[in-house]
Amino acid sequence: MSTPVPEQHIVQILSAEYVAHNVRRFKLSKPAGYSFEPGQATEISINKDGWLNERRPFTFTSLDEWDHLEFTIKIYTDHDGVTNQLGEIMPGEELILHDIFGTITYKGEGVFIAGGAGLTPFIAILRRLQKDGKLGHNLLLFSNRTSQDIILKNELQVMLGRNFINTLTQETDPLYDHGKIDAEYIKTKVRDLDQYFYICGPDPMVESLRAILTSLGVKKEKIVFEEF
Repeated sequence: MSTPVPEQHIVQILSAEYVAHNVRRFKLSKPAGYSFEPGQATEISINKDGWLNERRPFTFTSLDEWDHLEFTIKIYTDHDGVTNQLGEIMPGEELILHDIFGTITYKGEGVFIAGGAGLTPFIAILRRLQKDGKLGHNLLLFSNRTSQDIILKNELQVMLGRNFINTLTQETDPLYDHGKIDAEYIKTKVRDLDQYFYICGPDPMVESLRAILTSLGVKKEKIVFEEF
């Protein structure tokens, strides 16, 4: 039996702009017939010598019907890694997209809990729901270090209104909550625990929240997260 050939597409950067002090939004050309679901991701490498085999996973923040692809990527400049390079790359240069994957998909109304760049799979899901007129009572709890780290704050505020709740861990600001998303915080914000909970963020945060939600009585099948 032959081994399937991994999917690979070379795409061009059409534009790149910062949407937060350390988050850059990329608009890319879209290959013909390319398709994905909100919440899914792909591995990306940079099409230049020395970086071809350095793949990193990033989530689509565009919708499938758009005529271009969009990725919203946090840039880390503390070492010369892929995102540092993505912070310097310019329109006209090329990236390589690999296989599409992802287990975070919308299953029904519930609570989205994101930490930092963990917001990205929820961006496309919420945009899809908004376009379809199905945002309903979905709630987003978004944890960041400081107010400057909040990604797409204005868009999410317009989209979700009071159901967009921010908490900061390293800054006190009267406009936002302060502290981590723990059991007590969830109990103050969520009354109905018999709904879906979507989690994405740093691995320790995801593992902690899975345990917390289970301890609060949330059914395991109602907890949606990225499974590798």
